[in-house]
Amino acid sequence: MDLPLPSVQVLKKFSATVSRINALESQMASLTPAQLRAKTDEFRSRYQQMIAKEKENLQQLEDLYWKAVTAEDKNDLQNQIDAARKDFRATRKKILDSILPEAFAVVRETGKRVLNMRHFDVQLIGGMVLNEGNIAEMATGEGKTLVATLPAYLNALTSEGVHVVTVNDYLASRDRAWMGPIYEFLGLTIGVIEHDMAPASRQQAYGCDITYGTNNEFGFDYLRDNMVISRRDMVQRGHYFAIVDEVDSILIDEARTPLIISGPAEESTDKYYRAYEISRQLTGRRIADESQEKLSAKYRGEEEDLAKGFDYVADEKTKAVSLSEAGEEKAAKLFGIANIHDMETIEYRHHILQALKAKEFFAKDVEYVVRDGEVLIVDEFTGRLMPGRRWSDGLHQAVEAKEGIRIERENQTLATITFQNYFRMYEKLSGMTGTAYTEANEFKQIYNLDVAAIPANRKLQRVNHADCIYKTIKEKFHAVVTEIEEFHKRGQPVLVGTISIEKSEMLSKMLKQKGIAHQVLNAKYHEREAHIIAQAGRHQAVTIATNMAGRGTDIMLGGNAEHLAKSLAEEKLEDKNDHAQRDELTRKFIEQFRQQVREEHEKVVAAGGLHVLGTERHESRRIDNQLRGRQGRQGDPGSSRFYVSLEDDLMRLFASDRIMGIMDKLGMEEGQVLEHPWLTMAIENAQKRVEAHNFEIRKHLLEFDDVMNRQREAIYSIRRYVLESHDVKHLMLESIEQMAAGVVATYALAGDQEAGFDVEGLDLYLKTKFHFDLGGQKSTLAGMPQEQIQGSITQGLLALYETKEKDIGAEQLRQMERMLLLQTIDAKWKDHLYAMDQLKEGIGLRSFAQRDPVIEYKREGFAMFQTMYDSIHQEVTEMIFKIQRVDPSARMRSVFGSVPQKLVHDEISSLSAGQVLSKAKPYTGQAGLSAARLSARQGQAGLSGQRPPSASLARGGPPVSSAMPTGHNIPGEAPLPPPSPAPVRHTEPKVGRNAPCPCGSGKKYKKCCGGS
Repeated sequence: MDLPLPSVQVLKKFSATVSRINALESQMASLTPAQLRAKTDEFRSRYQQMIAKEKENLQQLEDLYWKAVTAEDKNDLQNQIDAARKDFRATRKKILDSILPEAFAVVRETGKRVLNMRHFDVQLIGGMVLNEGNIAEMATGEGKTLVATLPAYLNALTSEGVHVVTVNDYLASRDRAWMGPIYEFLGLTIGVIEHDMAPASRQQAYGCDITYGTNNEFGFDYLRDNMVISRRDMVQRGHYFAIVDEVDSILIDEARTPLIISGPAEESTDKYYRAYEISRQLTGRRIADESQEKLSAKYRGEEEDLAKGFDYVADEKTKAVSLSEAGEEKAAKLFGIANIHDMETIEYRHHILQALKAKEFFAKDVEYVVRDGEVLIVDEFTGRLMPGRRWSDGLHQAVEAKEGIRIERENQTLATITFQNYFRMYEKLSGMTGTAYTEANEFKQIYNLDVAAIPANRKLQRVNHADCIYKTIKEKFHAVVTEIEEFHKRGQPVLVGTISIEKSEMLSKMLKQKGIAHQVLNAKYHEREAHIIAQAGRHQAVTIATNMAGRGTDIMLGGNAEHLAKSLAEEKLEDKNDHAQRDELTRKFIEQFRQQVREEHEKVVAAGGLHVLGTERHESRRIDNQLRGRQGRQGDPGSSRFYVSLEDDLMRLFASDRIMGIMDKLGMEEGQVLEHPWLTMAIENAQKRVEAHNFEIRKHLLEFDDVMNRQREAIYSIRRYVLESHDVKHLMLESIEQMAAGVVATYALAGDQEAGFDVEGLDLYLKTKFHFDLGGQKSTLAGMPQEQIQGSITQGLLALYETKEKDIGAEQLRQMERMLLLQTIDAKWKDHLYAMDQLKEGIGLRSFAQRDPVIEYKREGFAMFQTMYDSIHQEVTEMIFKIQRVDPSARMRSVFGSVPQKLVHDEISSLSAGQVLSKAKPYTGQAGLSAARLSARQGQAGLSGQRPPSASLARGGPPVSSAMPTGHNIPGEAPLPPPSPAPVRHTEPKVGRNAPCPCGSGKKYKKCCGGS
């Protein structure tokens, strides 16, 4: 594993290029606006001339691939395409690298002229790190938004589209409006994707050179594009280069939360209310760590059955619940059933376990809030509300039942993808954040991204004090209020970080009792987020923020004149729709506030700058670093301190024994505070344990989703080809040949030469399925070898197909073929997603038989995909032969069009997936939440660091992937079987015994799935 590049190495690597850019500065300054703008056309022309040969070669090979008939030809062309694509990318990189110094110099000069902002040398380095497809770690206030303009402009010259990804709509719109003038001055087009935009507006935005938007919008648009029935309805045009702002939030914190487009499933909601009522009648035991408790009991010589005398045990560390035997019997009796283990009744067990989780681990105003009769999840990392997201697997319904509000029905998945999978589709992925170093290992392993620490432009003046540790939460918060009071009196602004709405409101009450004016920012008041955070650096300001809400907005010492002016203008505005007057008032007030802000800035600097006070250590060091990073921007002074108690969740669950041992040695009385390097080290070790725990969960869930990801890539690439192709006749001809081979194999009586060939059965089948009558050929066929029979049947079916084409008309038949292909693919894929969900529901139980659920899921998932693939081929071919006429006015209807669709972003709490780490060994009494079930809706991922084979040059040409109804390989994937009609018996293995197993285990087929 490559370590993140230290600042010194980064400086050394790019210093020569920075010198070249600086040498061009005077030359660029001498250009007129028209000459500076003309540089864009010059760069583009240079790029197109140098890349033309590779581009044309790749396009020709892709065209040939789709026309190839035999598997051998396709495989040969696929190898040529892979080599050509590699050459194309290498040439493109070489060209862009040659343009980079001049392009960066052009952007720097434009920034000076248009925004009065000049890129510092360290920002140029940050831009080069992003351009290479890595992560630039830059401290708060170092100008990440401005840095992104450099690689965005350079890569936009390719005309393949650049996506700048932010965490919310506000930042997307703000950054587009803020940086847009630079791009527009240089002749580039800029778009922004917003939540409620119409498809036509989205198409226009994606058609721009640079597109801003949120991770959710980009992901959902990709899914919707793979549900449309016309190429004209697709909005995205490719996945070439993405710059992800706050990359740690999107690629780490949200890695287990898939985007899902779903439709309602027909299911009663009464069972959730019933399950919760029963959960209230069960008595439970709550423990900090089940495995540790059992070990301790064993050493004490006591019974290891922690559930003795209780109906269930709730493990706080893993957020898991297990029923005792007595609890299972009691629950079954209350449900009115014999037991909760039969196939018919096992869902009752699942519902009661989810109800118990809702009861034990999900607290109102901590994990969620109730607003307007709806349960809204609170983001554990930012404290923001997340409308539209739901806990999966019936957990959200269990919480709704707990609160006694209307329960929304569970949904059937129509399309799904995780951010892991989505962002790995980009040819070049990069990111920016202030806190990536602690997760460098995961970025490298999962995304193949290096983390480069970019030096600060000015020396940091931060003072990070040692943690203050108390025995109880009560003592800790009294100390917190005392410190806030001290800093408030001296005029130093204080930013207080809490981990929940409940804690922020409790602290707010304590400050009110002291008469300390303050602002509260949590999920209940998120609408004012940007304004509150922007003014958190004012003289005597006290701001309470849940976790690190407000990322992306700078805290300026003395306040933000622009935000103050906008707020006052809004108050004075009589007509809220009068934008011209609003702008005029803002300009008027901004001058007034600038002087005030300058004076306050001096006062705050003299007082010591912004003081950040953390009321609790987070599970992740990165989140703590984000909070600390809010002070000391651009060389300003600042300080930080964390207050910790032994009753905090992190300490109680992961560090209590170690810390208590240290405290006993040091000696500690009630109310006494401790500061010691040993304690700080113990806390950091506890955080590392949690980080490692969560990383293992994400890695394990990634294994599950490899299967679904490959299947999705195959189906979506096939579907896209059908959408974009004008002629799918060659697909139908291949399908007929494959069908004929399967039919003949079926009626060859299992190869019994003495028994002969079942000609009568074959004749009946062909009449029924294809309206093809063997007639006088029956007697002739009976004595033929199987190969000749296959050839004769194939020729007969092809002749019938050609006759049908003449009768109906080639154009009308092509239209019908495309329509049938799309509708059949969509219908089968929808059903397949449901079947895969059901497989995941129970696959975790295989661990009780000492089988690895991951391998079992891969094996069975591949078999299910084969069946679905065969059935698509079979149904389309049969329907084509049964068509008598085509109505030219008939319009295609989408399979998804009749289903009410809902966009869902499933959520999972950070410690709720403890069980997924178990592979081949069963969980002790905890079958309720399997790894597979978590993976089903919470953790989906793909092949790291590689663009999927279905991606073409600019996603505008045909995807390099197999035509759907053939038996040939999907390029870059394991061989798919030749399709065949039911009840075809396959007489030959679909995959070579010594070939790599398609399940992705890395073993030979005969040693893996083929062996079972």
